[in-house]
Amino acid sequence: MEIELEINDVERTVEASKSDSLLDVLRRNGYTGAKRGCDTGACGFCTVHVDGAPVKSCVEPVTKVRDASIETIEGLGDQDDLHPIQQAFVDNTALQCGFCIPGMIMRSTALLKENPSPTEQEVREALSDNLCRCTGYKKIVEAVLDAAERMDGGTAVATDGGKAGDSRAATVTECSVNGNGCDCVEGDQ
Repeated sequence: MEIELEINDVERTVEASKSDSLLDVLRRNGYTGAKRGCDTGACGFCTVHVDGAPVKSCVEPVTKVRDASIETIEGLGDQDDLHPIQQAFVDNTALQCGFCIPGMIMRSTALLKENPSPTEQEVREALSDNLCRCTGYKKIVEAVLDAAERMDGGTAVATDGGKAGDSRAATVTECSVNGNGCDCVEGDQ
């Protein structure tokens, strides 16, 4: 059967059977960012957004999301223009094998949309349905908190991955750190 979906803001007609999960259809159609981990909804590797809400696509029947708007990790940003959450994961080295990261980023995106200034505990609770077998979650939580700061008030990201100063609110001054000159944002000395 044919099903109409909007995937990453593009209307698509996809072939599917009644037994297909959303993950099956996405992966068959080239959206391979969502990963197949458990096929039971327990790991969160396959998390995507359906009409703005995080959904574990391995247990979501594709027939249930007919005419829905789907957002996958591929729709957030690309290598040349990463979403602030993606950039925060890179800058905070919140990646190891990378298998869980698309689901973590999609879950984090939903969290920050709902709660732009979460506490560490709120981040941990929001990500509790997403497993990572490589880390202790420390770097992942730090990345989400960093992304929240970047997205709050539009903090820019410097080309070297660090945070850029807000040119409207700060001026650059000279300071000395261990006898070496550096460029600091006023007030950060």
